[in-house]
Amino acid sequence: MDLTAKKSIRGAIGEELAELGKIDSNIVVLDADLSGSTKTSTFAKIFPERFFNVGIAEQDLITTALGLSLTGKIPFAATFAVFATGRTYDQIRNSVCYQNANVKIIGAHGGITVGEDGASHQALEDIALMRNLPNMTVIAPADYEQAKQAVKCAFQINGPVYIRSSRIDVPCIFDENYKFDLNKAVKLKEGKDVTILSYGDILSEAVQAVEILLKNGIDVELINIPVIKPLDINTIIESAKKTKLVVTVENHSIIGGLGSAVAECLSEKLPTKLIRIGINDEFGQSGTPIELLNHYGLDAESIAERITKSIK
Repeated sequence: MDLTAKKSIRGAIGEELAELGKIDSNIVVLDADLSGSTKTSTFAKIFPERFFNVGIAEQDLITTALGLSLTGKIPFAATFAVFATGRTYDQIRNSVCYQNANVKIIGAHGGITVGEDGASHQALEDIALMRNLPNMTVIAPADYEQAKQAVKCAFQINGPVYIRSSRIDVPCIFDENYKFDLNKAVKLKEGKDVTILSYGDILSEAVQAVEILLKNGIDVELINIPVIKPLDINTIIESAKKTKLVVTVENHSIIGGLGSAVAECLSEKLPTKLIRIGINDEFGQSGTPIELLNHYGLDAESIAERITKSIK
């Protein structure tokens, strides 16, 4: 784990799409006039005949991807997460998921770390929208290596997949020895006092929060949940039995995201004290990623302070 070296999750997705494109000629990529930001431009430069810019027409993005999937193609459709899931919800629900179509949706720029673009572009409810849809798999990689392997996993799934990526570059948590498992969470550290569950670009803040808590004598078990649906219930329950306190940390609304998924899991299987750290019932705002993380209590120091107060 190297928290000093930072790489791009969206860059990793673009690179892996290009690599997969060399393996399977049925892979096509679509974008809503944002290929420079989503990094699907990497694929477009190598396979221009298999890349489609539908323009700023997100509903068309999804329905065109659906049509291609029904001819045997494997479409990856990309745009900002707030548009990929919100503006297109009807098309994803009734056209893609209802038919269990083999469409992969890439939601770039998820969470408040979009930064200065502000509330209109900060998807804080995309995971909530996607995980409640039948047949949909929801993946949110935490770094470069995990993102590359997540795309490869999505390619191998025959059905709808939503992949969430962030705008900011993030520390390298996983190396080339890491193996992505759709059905298994990743235990990064064993602990006995509290369980932290996290995913996506905010995982690096959780990693730093663990170091702060350790200095304060709090032994944390840190688990990465790269797949929000299907959720690895067994790993969560196993950890909760040991620590008796579970904390979810996510760059998403606490309503409907990982926090809600874990609350559902624990309430049914093992009632346990749960703290949900994320964006409360509010929109984001314009600011630098660091300023916004501090403001919403998602930086490492704020996470550690919240957990310390709860334990005391």
